[in-house]
Amino acid sequence: MKSNQDKQILVTGANGEIGHGLLTELHKKGYLIVAIDINALDRRLYPFIKKFHKVNITSSITLEKIFQKYNFSSIFHLAAVLSTGGEKNPELAHTVNVEGTFNLLSLANKYARRNNQVIKFIYPSTIAVYGMGSIKAKNQSIKVKENEYLKPITMYGINKLYCENLGNYFSTYYSQLNAKNLFIDFRSVRFPGIISADTIPSGGTSDYGPEMLHHAAKGLTYKCFVRPDTTMPFMVMSDAVKALIQLNEADIKSLKTKIYNLTSFSVSASDFEKIIKKYFSSFVIDYFVDQKRQHIVDSWPKDMNDSSARKDWGWKPRFNFEKSFKEYLIPAIMKKYMEI
Repeated sequence: MKSNQDKQILVTGANGEIGHGLLTELHKKGYLIVAIDINALDRRLYPFIKKFHKVNITSSITLEKIFQKYNFSSIFHLAAVLSTGGEKNPELAHTVNVEGTFNLLSLANKYARRNNQVIKFIYPSTIAVYGMGSIKAKNQSIKVKENEYLKPITMYGINKLYCENLGNYFSTYYSQLNAKNLFIDFRSVRFPGIISADTIPSGGTSDYGPEMLHHAAKGLTYKCFVRPDTTMPFMVMSDAVKALIQLNEADIKSLKTKIYNLTSFSVSASDFEKIIKKYFSSFVIDYFVDQKRQHIVDSWPKDMNDSSARKDWGWKPRFNFEKSFKEYLIPAIMKKYMEI
């Protein structure tokens, strides 16, 4: 059996919010990491990787050079144009989110078949694949399951839902063509909003929570773009990273599906305000609702059912709402801004 030191991992979008935490944790577990991003990599991340390549995932020719050079056992595909950015430029979002993902799946399939091996394809999806319509207003207690209300209203959500199906296609249809041998082991999680103390939010519609925290830590007034009663599920970055690695390492025999909901706590914007003011008493927040972004958040479920992940591969968040601030977010963010 190969040790982690023998396993080469590809991480796309490595310079993003999730990438920062994922690279450090994969390094701790001894994996050899090849990181790619369209932008230059944060210099602080170089100690955790084997090699960085500045790559646009929409270029299949450039990507193939990477696959020719390395033998990947897993791919963590983080690169994406997020929800707010996707609404500003839907053409770019479709190109990056769909064509880029297709390029990666196609090349992974090609080289897995050529080397007669299995490549795990770990795909972070999103709460944005859901579209609740009037259901959310009628029933505030719905914990949405993976196969319900799949009617996204944003380009980002549409892209992600399509790519979930694309991953399923590559991991089933191509296997059937080859005497049912598995070449692409596609595994996906649908994340709620993610809160990080280490990186600045980068264009997600759920970013009002983490933006609020970072503004408070810097002593700035925050103009919140959603109503105080806006409620949706969240989790902290350390739990999100833990889940990706845990899913990658899960025994395939225990996985009953390819796509899993994940969540930790469901809270309102005013809940964020109250708990942040416990630690930053002078924090000032004003609510200036952006109707378009509010409409997007209102289309998402107030909560998600993640019982399948808990049952199949032992998913369990470490942090609830209170604990996430007390033990993770506040200590980390205080350290971050004290060092600046």
